[in-house]
Amino acid sequence: MPLLTSPRAADSRRLAADVVCVGETMAVLSPSDTRPLAEQSTLRMAIGGAESNVACGLAGLGHRAAWVSRVGDDPFGRRILTELTARGVDVSGVETDPDRPTGIYFKDPGTDRTRTHYYRGGSAATGMGPDLARLPALRRARLVHLSGVAAALSDSCARLLEAILVDRVAGEKAPGDDGSTGGPIVSFDINHRPALWRGGAAEAARSLLALARAADLVFVGRDEAEALWGTTRPDDIAELLAPVPVVVVKDAEHGATSYADDTGTFVPAMPTKVVEPVGAGDAFAAGYLAGVLESRDERSRLRLGHLTAAAALRTRDDVPAIPARTETDRLLALNDNTWAAAAPR
Repeated sequence: MPLLTSPRAADSRRLAADVVCVGETMAVLSPSDTRPLAEQSTLRMAIGGAESNVACGLAGLGHRAAWVSRVGDDPFGRRILTELTARGVDVSGVETDPDRPTGIYFKDPGTDRTRTHYYRGGSAATGMGPDLARLPALRRARLVHLSGVAAALSDSCARLLEAILVDRVAGEKAPGDDGSTGGPIVSFDINHRPALWRGGAAEAARSLLALARAADLVFVGRDEAEALWGTTRPDDIAELLAPVPVVVVKDAEHGATSYADDTGTFVPAMPTKVVEPVGAGDAFAAGYLAGVLESRDERSRLRLGHLTAAAALRTRDDVPAIPARTETDRLLALNDNTWAAAAPR
């Protein structure tokens, strides 16, 4: 499916959102300084989740974004809905579960990296299932974004992702309101979280590869590909994921390479002070997907991804303040020789 045009473009006025992101969001409790969690007496609360982080980034870049999930009927669930709404994300497709709680995770600063402690087993979001795949919002969107985190939450969540990704490839696409079966572009971020996979590394490698190969657009870290499949070179990673139309391989501070239309495009990352890396991958995906929605070329998509990722790296928040479009447009217009040197730090 071409990524320069959107499905059913003539019906864009009827779309509830440009992008629908599906997955779990949790309450995030974290220290306000760099001391370890065990030494803290107070914590601040925020929200975080791979897919809703992407929705927030896209909303911050001026696109209509929706998040579909389930939350508990508790203060944490209400906080999530309130904050996402304040950030411009449509949450009308979110279900409230009266029996299961909203997931929570804690950030634990350390000298080498920030560790995370998750309390999400049996959460409301683990009750998501394949029935959500038929929500009108998903069928009307120009783009649907998923990640491997949701695939590992529960068996029913795994079936949901299979319904959105694999079933449509097998010819079981849900029809749109106009009777078409073209459906939205579906992007998938590998987002490998080893601790979530009850079947261990082998199950994660097998499941994530099958889901990724059914997507239109895949984001994957070079380090993730090495851990999952023993594949390290970006060219080899793209070949492994064939026949995915577009593969974006991220290589941390070095840069990112996209493979589209049999062409590889590399854009170096910007030198940026790193406060905390949590959320940077989601921010990158939001920037790149904004470039897709805006029909930008591959170089500009990758640059926009780097710009939003850099904003995330400079904060302890899962969702960063998105750079103003006047600033991003200025940097997108730079020639290759001045791109990295001119990046904000």
